[in-house]
Amino acid sequence: MNLPRPQWFDDFAVGQVYEFGDELVDEAEMLGFSRRFDPQAFHVDAEAARHTIYGGLIASGWHTGALMMRMMVQHYIPAQSSMGSPGFDELRWLQPVRAGDRLRARLEITAVRRSSSKPDRGVVSQVLELINQHGAVVMRCLGMGMYRCRPQT
Repeated sequence: MNLPRPQWFDDFAVGQVYEFGDELVDEAEMLGFSRRFDPQAFHVDAEAARHTIYGGLIASGWHTGALMMRMMVQHYIPAQSSMGSPGFDELRWLQPVRAGDRLRARLEITAVRRSSSKPDRGVVSQVLELINQHGAVVMRCLGMGMYRCRPQT
């Protein structure tokens, strides 16, 4: 059973697991992103990509990360309390992502810490994985998000 979308910092607890998304990797979007931001041959040139270790075109890891971010905003990050992120650690692209792949996200909360200097907010740490239609983890990272606490009534 999937947890409801969190709304405030107070809704997060260590051990919670959220699963969300069903993102189709679109070839035109993949190529457009790579041409603009990561124009390596295995991302933008189908013929050249066939002669690489990948045997064909693959998505830029940065595009894969952008797909993850879109899924997080659509299904997980609470708009009313999100204050951004201090960053990600241990970003790994574990498997190539190709046009036509379907990706979903799995996120596990690993730490929840209220700010001692600004008690109206806190930081949530999580392990995030992107998983393809075959069940393979294609990307993994450790992330943090800052969220406002539920307003006192």
